[in-house]
Amino acid sequence: MLVFLIPLMLSNVMQSASATLNSIYLGQLIGVHALAAASGFFPIVFFMVSFFIGVSSASAVLIGQAYGARDEERLKAVAGTTLTLAIGSGLVIGVLGVIFGPQLLHLIATPADIFDASLAYARLTFLSLPLVFVYLAYSTFIRGTGDSTTPFVSLIVSSAVTLMMTPAFILGWAGLPHLGVVSAAAANIVASAVGLTYLLVALTLAKNPLAFDGSVLRNMNLEPKLSITLLRIGIPTGIQLVMVSLSEIAVLALVNRFGSSATAAYGAVNQIVSYVQFPAISIGITASIFGAQSIGAKRVDRLTRVARAGVGLNWLIGGILIALVYVFNDLILSLFITDPQVLRTAHGLLAITLWSYVIFGTSSVLSGLMRSSGAVLWPTLLSIVAIWGIEVPVAYALAPHYGLPGVWVAYPVAYCCSLAFQTVYYFAFWRRRKLTALLDDRAAPAAT
Repeated sequence: MLVFLIPLMLSNVMQSASATLNSIYLGQLIGVHALAAASGFFPIVFFMVSFFIGVSSASAVLIGQAYGARDEERLKAVAGTTLTLAIGSGLVIGVLGVIFGPQLLHLIATPADIFDASLAYARLTFLSLPLVFVYLAYSTFIRGTGDSTTPFVSLIVSSAVTLMMTPAFILGWAGLPHLGVVSAAAANIVASAVGLTYLLVALTLAKNPLAFDGSVLRNMNLEPKLSITLLRIGIPTGIQLVMVSLSEIAVLALVNRFGSSATAAYGAVNQIVSYVQFPAISIGITASIFGAQSIGAKRVDRLTRVARAGVGLNWLIGGILIALVYVFNDLILSLFITDPQVLRTAHGLLAITLWSYVIFGTSSVLSGLMRSSGAVLWPTLLSIVAIWGIEVPVAYALAPHYGLPGVWVAYPVAYCCSLAFQTVYYFAFWRRRKLTALLDDRAAPAAT
């Protein structure tokens, strides 16, 4: 698990680093308003793309099970159907995002002084979604087969392109247009195209069954049974992500009431938190993929070991990262915030919430392992209850009395409650019922 996890975790760290450096470019080369404009619309985009992220996570489970069972035809069928959904949903969501962008930004009370810049950034990002979705799908497929290195190398290549192209578009290097705030979005489009090209070439050279060839093209259709399975597993995950994004929109709308400086602090804290959050998510994904492969290979006895290893890795890696960020948070924040008031605000908010991401990671491991068996409904419902039954109400209840710190207290409270919910369901229901059913399924062929 650690061998698989390291490239996956580094991929997420690299992704976060790329986003952070883009924020540094915007904050340092243009100003705080540019940083706020790029940060302020992210929950909107996350809300719009949540459905496909759910489907993509479902494909990882099915790819993992097919790979564990050594079923190449099933592997290609899952890939083809998912790619069809990627292109179709990317086009639909992109068009809707471009059309209704102003209404969505008004909905979250985007400050007037950054509204036009946020709208331009959002629209360019929405236009890129078909390409981004295909890139995301292929990265997910490859990880589902147990290869986290190839997507990591692809991300290194695409991140290098981003880091070159963002300042090039901001400053107009080599005759390029001066794109201002949208420079980072334009650079991300170029980088996604380069990263996807690398993946496709690498798969072709390796003669991987997932290579984009005639067999995959023949499977690019909405095969009914497979589509239903993808949606059955993916829709609950998508709904959870929608609920997460809606909660972030609700929180952002609350933060925006404190002005554009608060919005900038919100963006800065999210950038730093991602370095701790994404490794925790990576460990949850690792548990899900290893669980799916174990189930496909009919090695259900490994599931408990996967859970223990995942939780242990989460506390080890998460604890080290959190300690490092607490020690160096002033230095990190000052990289992309120059306003002293915004810096003080972000510092205080980070101190409140950072520690709770080991709790978040533990919950992700248990949830990921349960999802690997196709059990997605209850883990999803419990996460939604933690978000909308605890996080958002606590944020709105505390904000009038404690300001922005009150908003941030809601995060650790929600994470602790979510872990309690997932733990009870894991031990009291899933292990007792689902694991027993899987063991019975494994024993049946042997008995016959």
